[in-house]
Amino acid sequence: MSVKRQEEGTKKRMRKPLRIILKSIGALAGLMVLFLAIVFIVNLVCNKVEQGKIEPYGQLVSVDGKHMNVLIQGEGKETVVLLPGFGTASPALDFKMLVDELSPFYKVVVVEPFGYGLSDETDKERTADNMVTEVHEALQQLNIDRFTLMGHSIAGIYGLNYVNKYPNEVNAFIGIDSSVPTQGGMDAGFPLKTFKFLNKSGLLRLIKKVGEDPYASLAFDAHTVEQSKMIANKNNNNDTTLNEMKNISSNFKAAQQLKFPKNLPVLLFIQADNKSVEGWIPLHEAQAKDSVRGKVIKLEADHYLHHTKSKEIVEDFREFMEQAS
Repeated sequence: MSVKRQEEGTKKRMRKPLRIILKSIGALAGLMVLFLAIVFIVNLVCNKVEQGKIEPYGQLVSVDGKHMNVLIQGEGKETVVLLPGFGTASPALDFKMLVDELSPFYKVVVVEPFGYGLSDETDKERTADNMVTEVHEALQQLNIDRFTLMGHSIAGIYGLNYVNKYPNEVNAFIGIDSSVPTQGGMDAGFPLKTFKFLNKSGLLRLIKKVGEDPYASLAFDAHTVEQSKMIANKNNNNDTTLNEMKNISSNFKAAQQLKFPKNLPVLLFIQADNKSVEGWIPLHEAQAKDSVRGKVIKLEADHYLHHTKSKEIVEDFREFMEQAS
C-alpha cells in the first residue's frame, strides 16, 4: 500500500468520528430548539387560559390615562394605605392576612402600582418620584387625603419619598421590613435582558413549576394561592417592573438625601436576624431616631413579615398609634 493511500485512509478514519460528533451536536441543538419552542407555546397557551380564570378584585381608578387597581376593605374612621415590596405580583392578595387583621379597626387601602396586580402597565420611567406621584393621584381620585402609610420592603424608599413630598397627608409611617436608603448592595446592576428572556420564553413559568412552592408553609387558602400564582405568571418580569428594577439603584441613591419628618411617628417592624444585609438592625434604629416618635420592633420571621406575623403587627401598631396620638 502506497504512502498516499495510507494517508487517505487515515483521513477517512479521522473524519468519521468528527462527522458523528457534528451530527450529535446538531441533534442536541435541534432538541434544544424543539424544547424551547414547546416551552414557549405552552406558556402562551397557559397565559391565555389563565387570563380568563383571574378573578377581578378591588376597583380601577384612572391615573395618568391608565387604570390602577385599588382594594378597599373595612370602614374604620382612620385609613391605612398599604404599599407592596418590589415585584409582589398581587399586592392585594399578598397582604390578605394583614388586611383581614387591620380591617376590623381601619379602612384599609391596598394600592397596586402600575405593573402589579390587576393594574395596567406603563411606559413612564419607574423613578420613585413618578411612582409616588401616581399613588398620590390614585388616592386623590378616591378622596383619601389623610392616612397612615404602611409599606413593605422597597416601599420604605417610596414611603420616604411620599412623606417628604406630601407631608400634610401622612399621619405616620409603618415599615414592614422596609428598605433603608443606605443599606448595602443596592448599587449592583441587574441582568435585565436575561430576566426578560426568561419571561418571554416561558422558562420562568417552568422554573417556578419545578421549584419549591413558596406558599407551602403559609396560611393562605387554596383559592388565594391559585389566583396569586396565575397573577404572578402574568406579571413577573413584565416590562414595567423590569424598568423599576433598572431604576432601583438611582432610587436608593436619591433617597439618601431624605429623612422622615421629625414629628412624624415612625414604627419599623424588622427581621430580628437578617443575614443578607449587613447592619440591618442598626440601620433601622438610626432611621427611627430621625423621628421624636420613632420605634423599632424586631420579629422572628422572614422578609415577608406579614405572611406569618400579621396579628402581632396589628396589635403593636394599634398600641403605637394610641401612644402617638
